[in-house]
Amino acid sequence: MILDTSFIIDLLQGRVPTVSKIKKMEAESIATSISTPSIFKLFVGISLTKKPISEKNRIMEILKSWGIMDLDAESAALAGKIYGELIKNGEIIDPEGSMIAGIVISNNEPILTKNVKHFQRIPGLNIEEY
Repeated sequence: MILDTSFIIDLLQGRVPTVSKIKKMEAESIATSISTPSIFKLFVGISLTKKPISEKNRIMEILKSWGIMDLDAESAALAGKIYGELIKNGEIIDPEGSMIAGIVISNNEPILTKNVKHFQRIPGLNIEEY
C-alpha cells in the first residue's frame, strides 16, 4: 500500500481516523510505503512552516517506518504519459500527482488517499479511500 501525501499529513496532525487506519494496517501486517514525490511535497511544507526543524524531525521519524517507492525510469515515463493525457483531456492535476500515480501503477500497488476525486481520473489506478 502506497500512502498518499494527504494520509501522511493527516497522520502528522494526529487525526483519529488516520491513526486508527495505520494501526489497523500494522496489525494486519500490510506493507506500507511512501513515494518520492510525496516526500518532495512534505519537504515543501517543511520549508513553509514556522518550525522547520521540528517538522523535519517528525517527518524523518515516521519515514523510518515505511518503504520508499522511487520515481524510476519506468514510473517516470508512465507519469509523463498520464500527465500529458490529462492535459489533453482538460483534466489537469499537479505533476507530483501524476508521478505518484506512475509509481503506484508501475508497482501494481494500491494508493491510500482521501483525494479520490484527484486520482479517479487516472485509468488503472487502484485507489483506497480512508
